[in-house]
Amino acid sequence: MQKMLGYMRKAIQEFDLISDGDVIAVGVSGGKDSLVLLNGLVMLQRFIGIDYRVVSITLDPQFNGIPGDYTSISEMCRSLNIECHIIPTHIGEIVFDVRKESNPCSLCARMRRGALHDAAVKYGCNKIALGHHFDDAVETFIMNLFTEGRIGCFSPKSYLSRKKLTLIRPMVFAPEKEVRKAAMKNNLNIVKSKCPADGHTNREVTKQFISEMDKSNKGFSDRIFGAMRRANVDGWGGVNWSPKENK
Repeated sequence: MQKMLGYMRKAIQEFDLISDGDVIAVGVSGGKDSLVLLNGLVMLQRFIGIDYRVVSITLDPQFNGIPGDYTSISEMCRSLNIECHIIPTHIGEIVFDVRKESNPCSLCARMRRGALHDAAVKYGCNKIALGHHFDDAVETFIMNLFTEGRIGCFSPKSYLSRKKLTLIRPMVFAPEKEVRKAAMKNNLNIVKSKCPADGHTNREVTKQFISEMDKSNKGFSDRIFGAMRRANVDGWGGVNWSPKENK
């Protein structure tokens, strides 16, 4: 976990993600990314020198109308001594049974975002931490470029004025392989996704494409990420970014 803490600390400092007094809602799906993020933020409290509080929020989509089992998340939060909220929703039913979406990911993501934002406000949080990592950033950039014909990505930090919430992504410097290692070495109990579309998405296709490119053109992902940083695409240059310094 030490390596992960280093990646997270770098992102927090470079993008000014966390300040004294913050109450941070961590969106915990039960996957490796969100579990590592939750544990990392709690561990960082001990030595990063910033006074903040962590709240765990899990949205249960209830796919096929069946409540998910998030007992392991509740137990983890108890061991970490942090507030935990598991919220049942009808997202699974609406996306797959009512709307019968042929491309369900977009609607599902919008609904999950809205529910998470509302829950964060309800529980007195001013920030939401999401578990996106280095690979997610490169994949999103490529997807936007090839699918939508635009240059863009999610931001390491963004403000939602309507909800008065700030979204932060403390793991954006961490490669997915390091997130996976941290989850395994710390014996984190991953909750397997029951989403019917899991493993059959555009992101999976993009992930495979990037993997093949990295094999045939070593450093492909790093060059994409570097270009995003140098061009300061969507704030990726950092809070002190200057075009003169990044030529």
